[in-house]
Amino acid sequence: MSLRLAKRNMSPFAGRLPMSEVLSSLTQRFPGATTAWASFRDQERVIVSRERVFEILKTLRDDFHFNMLVDVTAVDYLEYEGARDRFGLIYCLLDTESGKRLVVKTMLNEPDIDVPSVTSLWSGADWMEREVFDMFGIRFAGHPNLKRILLPDEFTSFPLRKDYPVQGRGERHNFPVITRAES
Repeated sequence: MSLRLAKRNMSPFAGRLPMSEVLSSLTQRFPGATTAWASFRDQERVIVSRERVFEILKTLRDDFHFNMLVDVTAVDYLEYEGARDRFGLIYCLLDTESGKRLVVKTMLNEPDIDVPSVTSLWSGADWMEREVFDMFGIRFAGHPNLKRILLPDEFTSFPLRKDYPVQGRGERHNFPVITRAES
């Protein structure tokens, strides 16, 4: 066993397990925390409870070798036919050795749209979480620097929410125009 695998206490074959065994293991380790599992065109997706999402992501990284966080994003399901939850927070994971990908989704509802930050698991989550916060208003507890990354600090709305007007709320008129020469 290599030093890297020993350091994380991983099996050298953990990343090569079939996804059905990954699901089975998650279901056993976290009873009731996985609410749905789907596969379509070799894309594997699992929906997990918000309360256990951090533990499940840590287990996927440490025990199943999903060692790369490819993306963190969100979807607003407001007025989406059949939706029971307002937001879906999505983590796209990759096992860099086997090439397997897994999408982990957790569902959120206002006013409690706080989730633990995963920057302690993947430092690259820093800017991804800030972007989700900036666009959707989802807060990441324990994030080292949770502030706007795309919009000015004075901007008070979250423009990717479905209840945000397409034309905005007049925010552009509240900020000074910066010319190319001034930038």
